[in-house]
Amino acid sequence: MIPVRPTSPTSPPERQSAGPPPTGVSPLTESAARSHMAGVCFKIGPPRLVGVEVEWFVHDDRCPTDPVLPERLHAALDALPLGGPDGTSLPSGARLTLEPGGQVELSSPPADGLVACVADTRRDLAALRAAFAAQGLRLTGTGTDPLARPRNMVLDHPRYLAMERFFNSAGPWGRIMMTGTASVQVCLDAGDASGPHSVDRRWRLAHRLGPVLVAAFANSPLLDGKPTGHRSTRQTVWSRMDPTRTLAPEPDHGDPCEAWTRYVLDAEVLCIRRPDGLPWTAPAGLTFAAWLRGAGERPPTLADLDYHRTTLFPPVRPRGHLELRMIDAQPGDGWIVPAALVGALLDDPVAADAALAALEPLECADGPRPPRSDAWRRAATLAVADPELRRAALACFAAADAALGRLPGAERLRTTVAAFAERYPARGRCPADDQLDALRSGTRRTPPEEAAP
Repeated sequence: MIPVRPTSPTSPPERQSAGPPPTGVSPLTESAARSHMAGVCFKIGPPRLVGVEVEWFVHDDRCPTDPVLPERLHAALDALPLGGPDGTSLPSGARLTLEPGGQVELSSPPADGLVACVADTRRDLAALRAAFAAQGLRLTGTGTDPLARPRNMVLDHPRYLAMERFFNSAGPWGRIMMTGTASVQVCLDAGDASGPHSVDRRWRLAHRLGPVLVAAFANSPLLDGKPTGHRSTRQTVWSRMDPTRTLAPEPDHGDPCEAWTRYVLDAEVLCIRRPDGLPWTAPAGLTFAAWLRGAGERPPTLADLDYHRTTLFPPVRPRGHLELRMIDAQPGDGWIVPAALVGALLDDPVAADAALAALEPLECADGPRPPRSDAWRRAATLAVADPELRRAALACFAAADAALGRLPGAERLRTTVAAFAERYPARGRCPADDQLDALRSGTRRTPPEEAAP
C-alpha cells in the first residue's frame, strides 16, 4: 500500500516511503531479533482502542468495465479536504492508501472505543465518497472485483514489483490478491498479561472466530464477471498463496509471542530494499532466519526485520495490536457490522466466554492450519448455508447483541447488527447471495449496488 500523502514518522512501515537501510547500521543478531519481536508485536495493557481499515474498488459509473486510470484516482484524492491533526489525513484522522490494483484503503486512527471509531470513520468515508462522485467514480465494496475488466498494476513501487514476481512463481493467486481483492480489517488492542482480557485468550478467540467472520460476511462470489462456486472467493485466493506468510502460526500453547516470532523468522523473504533503481527481488527460498545466519547478499538490520513483518499476511496479524484480516469488503456502510461484532465479542468478557463456547465445535487439532482447515474452507465455499457455521454465527451474533446492550451509546450499533443477523445468518444467507440472486435474475447492477446494511 502506498500513501496518498506523506505519512508521519510513526506510521506503520508499509505506509512509509521505505528506502534501503542506511549505511553504518549494525547487523541484526537472532537473539536481538527475538527480543525486538517480543517488545513490539504484542503491546500489553487493558483493551481500549479500536480501528478499522476499509478497502474499496473504484469503478467508473459510465464505463464500469474499463480500468480507472491512475490520473483519475489521483484527481479524486487530490480534491479531498485533508487536514486532521497533522494536515495529511481526513478530518477525523483517517489515512488513505492506494493498493496495487487501484483499490483505495481508508485506515482509521485508533479510537477510544467502538462507538467513536464508527462515528469518526463514517465522517471520513462521506468525504471520500463525495470526492470520488465528483469525478464520476464510485467506491464498490466487494471482496473481489466482480467485473470482467483488466486487472492491471497501477503502482510501480519496487515493493509491488518484487511481490508480483514472488507470487507469480506459484500461480495466479498472488496477482489476483494484489489487484482483484478488497477487505475489511478490524484492529483491537492485544490485551492484558493475564485475566479475562489476556493476550492469549484474545489471540485464541480471534483465530476461532475466523470461520464465522468469513462465512457471515462472505461477499465475493464472482470473479471476471462469473460465479466461482465460492461465497468468499477472496478467502479462497488467500488460502492458495504462499503458506509461509498466509497461514496462521503453529499452535502457541499459551505463548502467542513465541509462536509469532517463529512464524516471522521462518517465513520467506519477499523483498530486500536496495538503492533507487535497483530491484528489490529476494533470492528464492531465503527465510529471515537463514538471512540472520549468514545467507543473503548482506546482513539484515532491524529495519529489514520490521519491513519483513509487513509482508506477512496471516488471518490475524499482531502489530502491537491485533489485526483481523479475514473479512470481505462490504457494500455501503456494511463494514460497521463486522467491526461491531468483533469489538463486542473480544472486549466484553461475558460475550467472549459465550463465543468461545459456541466456536469450540469448529476447532480441529489435526489437519491444515487456518485458512486451509476444514471449517475455513467450508466458510469460504458455503458460508452460513453450512449448518454448523450457521449455528456458531447465530450464537456469536446473540452474544454480541447482549454485549452491545451493555455498551453505553451503542444503541444504533446494536440495531444495525441485529438487522444484519436477521437478514443474513438467521436465513442461512450472506451478502454474496445478494450478488448471486441479482445475477440469476438479470437485475445485477454493474457494479453492484452500494446499499447500507
